[in-house]
Amino acid sequence: MRASIWIQQDDLSIVVDTGPEFRIQALRAKIKRVDAVFYTHDHADHMNGIDDLRVFSEVAALPIHGPAQVLEDIAHRFPYAVGANPWRGGLPQLTLNAVPSAGAVIGSLVFIPVPLIHGCREVYGYRIGDFAYLTDCKEIPADSMPLLAGVRILVLDALRPAVHPTHMNIEEAVAAARAIGATSTYFTHMNHRVDYETLDLALPPDIHPAYDGLVLQV
Repeated sequence: MRASIWIQQDDLSIVVDTGPEFRIQALRAKIKRVDAVFYTHDHADHMNGIDDLRVFSEVAALPIHGPAQVLEDIAHRFPYAVGANPWRGGLPQLTLNAVPSAGAVIGSLVFIPVPLIHGCREVYGYRIGDFAYLTDCKEIPADSMPLLAGVRILVLDALRPAVHPTHMNIEEAVAAARAIGATSTYFTHMNHRVDYETLDLALPPDIHPAYDGLVLQV
């Protein structure tokens, strides 16, 4: 399914990206509550499940966090989900919040934005403690590397073996993982040309392909 993560810390429940299968993913993971959603960027495969946030915003508006251009796009594409709305329970009820460079604080967690290059545009990865989630990137700018110092667990874009104009391929992702120096790295956003077992055997022992339903203890 599409790249997305669910983060739990004590009573907190936070989702990063809501792709077209978000409802299926939420049911499979038995997500009962969502306290906030973070978006990396506004491509359809990361955002088009936004309507299925309705059930998580029936009691109170759900805070949405992301880059400013993503919030503008949400307001443009899904205007019924933001702002004053008398139809509580019938539509998503979302509030839009730009992520400051110092990070957004949600309970005991701090989501630090990590600017990445995804083709011709800037998108966000996020660092939370010693965990970093860097999906959809072709390049990690030099200015972003200090934000990743000391990361222990890394999730990183690695689309396919062949070179791609907007995503890291496997070789580029291995090089980026080595530059970051995490203890463990998991590749995400892989396409149908990647076989899990074949790739897992070919990768260094500290790097693995991620898979649907993978659970990491951080």
